[in-house]
Amino acid sequence: MIALLSFSRAIDRISHVAAIVAAILAFVSCFISAANALSRYLLDASSNAWLEIQWQMFAGIFLLGAAWVLKLNEHVRVDLIYGSLSPRSRAKVDIFGFLFFFFPFCLVMLDMTIPWFLRSFWSGEGSANAGGLPVWPVKGLLPIGFGLLALQGVSELIKRLAVLRGTGEVELSYERPLQ
Repeated sequence: MIALLSFSRAIDRISHVAAIVAAILAFVSCFISAANALSRYLLDASSNAWLEIQWQMFAGIFLLGAAWVLKLNEHVRVDLIYGSLSPRSRAKVDIFGFLFFFFPFCLVMLDMTIPWFLRSFWSGEGSANAGGLPVWPVKGLLPIGFGLLALQGVSELIKRLAVLRGTGEVELSYERPLQ
């Protein structure tokens, strides 16, 4: 179990790096949005590429940040009973959810998005808009994002199993006090 927990920490680090990239994309996207607005209103100059890069960066922010959000247990959930359960019972509910809902969803999304991206990449698919950008890079973010999410799910599953086994100190985000 110690080796699995080390593997889990390595996955957590990968998710953290992806989250840093997502944060940088958010900053750059804000800068591009402001520059585009200024150039459009002050210089009467704009390009579809500037608009498209913003939505492509938004996709990157969302898809690259999702794994870190899962690690922090900050995804939206309906918490009617879960919050009153003990940490062991929460771990059992989480394991069930990961095995029967989360991983099948991630696998279906990977199965759908990898061929979609590859077709786009091989054809060199570009935007239908004049002056637009290539579309395949943002389509490539889909399998990357769902792959990172599935990997983080493996990390979280390992942590829940460690809680049930009573193996060492495993910090789960729902055991930390709110900050």
